[in-house]
Amino acid sequence: MTARMPDELACREMVQLVTDYLEGALPLKDRTRFEQHLVFCKACAGYVRQMREVLRAAGRIEAASLAPEVQRDLVLAFRAWKGSKA
Repeated sequence: MTARMPDELACREMVQLVTDYLEGALPLKDRTRFEQHLVFCKACAGYVRQMREVLRAAGRIEAASLAPEVQRDLVLAFRAWKGSKA
């Protein structure tokens, strides 16, 4: 473990912000801290690359191509996940 500067993001914080970062929704100060973290943390940089690939691949899935039971299961899983975050 290395010492961090007071304003530096921890990996755990970075993971919590990755969605907003990829959607371009982080304020400038947070985005700057996020990108600085990626310069020095190869594990987190790899995680962001993986998330981008997942989003790219998932973006090609048409809702109509999913079986109704798969759609239902995905909605239920998302609702359960959102409920656990409240």
